[in-house]
Amino acid sequence: MGLGKEDGAMLIKAAREAIEHYSEFGEVPSVLKGVDLDQYPEPRGVFVTLKKEGQLRGCIGFPLPMFPLGIAVVKAAVAAAFDDFRFPPLKKEELGGLEIELSVLSVPEQIDVKDPLEYLEKIKIGRDGLIIEYMGHSGLLLPQVPEEQGWDVKEYLEGICIKAGLPAGSWSEDGVVLKSFQAQIFGEEK
Repeated sequence: MGLGKEDGAMLIKAAREAIEHYSEFGEVPSVLKGVDLDQYPEPRGVFVTLKKEGQLRGCIGFPLPMFPLGIAVVKAAVAAAFDDFRFPPLKKEELGGLEIELSVLSVPEQIDVKDPLEYLEKIKIGRDGLIIEYMGHSGLLLPQVPEEQGWDVKEYLEGICIKAGLPAGSWSEDGVVLKSFQAQIFGEEK
């Protein structure tokens, strides 16, 4: 299901309304005033990224299609604002300067290779998000991250390892599972 620009704007609006509702009432809203969540019944993976003055302020989501998209956006938005362990919970006075970005994911698929060096050819910067699983560790980076960081594919692979708490070169070890996914990315209109 490809989403249009209007869908993206509506889902961003839902994310902002959910954050504002939680900020005021301390609960995840089940109904929103401005958005009918039932318009988005298909389960989808989604991440909500929050930025303040261009700096990351929270990012949480669901890599797999666990919830209908509308509900997933609401849950991820509230979690990104109030439950991202890397940041203190969002304060009400931060709401005005908050920028919301939404990444709606395709289902992750394992990247099959015979030799780990094949990853360098198969992974495309700007197209592929990555998930790594190895020795009980896992990590995820959205497709926009390597572009924002100015990484090439090898640096991206090292970055996903570090995100998972693994040594940077772990991507080339036997037993590593690497999955890729794509994302439709929506940002708030200024």
